[in-house]
Amino acid sequence: MADSVKIKLPPHDPIASTLSAADDRIVLSHWLPPQEGIVPRIRIGRRWISILWAIPIGAAALVLLVALSQSLREFSSVQAFIKEYPGIAQAAPSVDSGFPWWLQLQHFLNMLFMMFIIRTGIQILADHPRLYWSRDCTPGTEWFRFQHPVPEGRIWTSKDDSVTLPGWLGIPGIRHSIGLARWWHFSILLLWTINGVAFYVLIFATDQWRRLVPLTWGVFPNALTTAIQYASLNFPVDHSWTRYNGLQQLSYFITVFIAAPVSIATGLMQSPAISNRLGLLGKVLNRQAARSIHFISFSWFVLFILAHGIMVFVTGLRQNTNHMFFGVKNNTWSGLPLFVLALAAVGLAWWVASPFTIRHARLVQRTGEFMVGWIKGLAEWWDPNAQLTEKDISPHFWPNGTMPNSAEFEALVAEQFDHYRLRVGGLVETPREFSFSDLKALPKQEQITTHFCIQGWSGVAKWGGVPMRDILDIVKPAPDARYAVFYSFSEGAAGGGYYDVHEIHNMRHRLTILAYEMNGAPVSVLHGAPLRLRCENELGFKMVKWIAAIEFVHDFAHLGAGQGGYNEDHEFYGYRMPI
Repeated sequence: MADSVKIKLPPHDPIASTLSAADDRIVLSHWLPPQEGIVPRIRIGRRWISILWAIPIGAAALVLLVALSQSLREFSSVQAFIKEYPGIAQAAPSVDSGFPWWLQLQHFLNMLFMMFIIRTGIQILADHPRLYWSRDCTPGTEWFRFQHPVPEGRIWTSKDDSVTLPGWLGIPGIRHSIGLARWWHFSILLLWTINGVAFYVLIFATDQWRRLVPLTWGVFPNALTTAIQYASLNFPVDHSWTRYNGLQQLSYFITVFIAAPVSIATGLMQSPAISNRLGLLGKVLNRQAARSIHFISFSWFVLFILAHGIMVFVTGLRQNTNHMFFGVKNNTWSGLPLFVLALAAVGLAWWVASPFTIRHARLVQRTGEFMVGWIKGLAEWWDPNAQLTEKDISPHFWPNGTMPNSAEFEALVAEQFDHYRLRVGGLVETPREFSFSDLKALPKQEQITTHFCIQGWSGVAKWGGVPMRDILDIVKPAPDARYAVFYSFSEGAAGGGYYDVHEIHNMRHRLTILAYEMNGAPVSVLHGAPLRLRCENELGFKMVKWIAAIEFVHDFAHLGAGQGGYNEDHEFYGYRMPI
């Protein structure tokens, strides 16, 4: 028998020995300390208004609405109007199939999925608790926030800006747990989308679409009279077994055919790979506009669910639960036990979601990678090519990351990086050390692009530096080199060397550069000097700052905790993050 052949791998870069292992749970004593936010506020002009004002204003408006509606119904003209338009357009077709079993099942799944989507969406928003219409994210220009104003006179990073949520509200509730919240959000969103597509197919394959799709302009006056009847507390006769009234039909149509697609589309437009690929659309519907519209759509869902839940109880609990949970048209108690069971299931999932996520964070990460990691992998191949102009450069570019804190780096800063050397090795034919002057002697590429932080903020800058494809041409990665590992001079927030891993094909993209200039000047230490990576189809945390070395490897399972980067190891992100 022939002796087995052992392949001798080159030694790792010295920084690899500083990488640290990570716990598979969230260890709260080692996590970012809690930081309370404030009651959400909306900016109207220059004034910030607390949304708590909506409670007394809404209560007063509701009382006035009831009084007004009851008064209106005393007018003969309004009575005639209601008689002519009683709530359901006479020309509207009826549904003959009641509420079939598949509709009941999808209703329950939608209820369960929306609970996770809403809670994780709030958790994601808590990592950058501000909403803007401009892509710049300049402090003070937001229109919605539940965080104090950005303090002046000190460095305030986007991680500093994150806030803690109660565990019963967010998933998992703790501060800066966006990595885990995103795995839940995207995984459940995929299931919700599949459920929604099946719903579309089934309602149009049957007569169920007739309940939801208005076919006559009469739906509008009927919706108005329905609103008057509800508001006057003299409810219209319920015919939902065969037809929805005008108000129901419009609200369901908006929810199913407008709010749901808008939510998905604006969620995808927050992706660097997608937004940077869509040219003019990506510029007009920039990330912050997409976030704001996404939030408005989210708010519609929350209000719809609250209103829908209240109406189930006040318009006839037994009848409504019989329809949707037992598929029968009567006033027995048949559907109520199933309704209670469904609420108990959703309540149980609500109760265990946060503690389960904290105790089994790595499992949530790996499950998320299994569910949606392949979609993220496909998105990396969608060529981003959008560039902007100098007038688009942001006046404020949020800083982030743990700054290097070593004598070696301080000495490099003091001498303006004159003795800086970039080590490039691993599975390459020609390992090299590049001095700063060597890098600047290579052809320089400039690009004006949008930075997409995983936390939600964005900013535009002009970057200048060395195309990574030129570095690859010089060092010539071996055929079995699949990944490029970027090591930083900095440590991660929990200690241990900072690093991140990229697929090698991304390193050949024409917009992937090692940037040493930002907005026509040397990159500042705050933003990553002497070198930082720009890879425009990935989220910002993948663009390693303060680069000390690059190593090409076949696999990254033996580096750190084996997840493909420091944030992937310690904060449960994913190593492929174009969405």
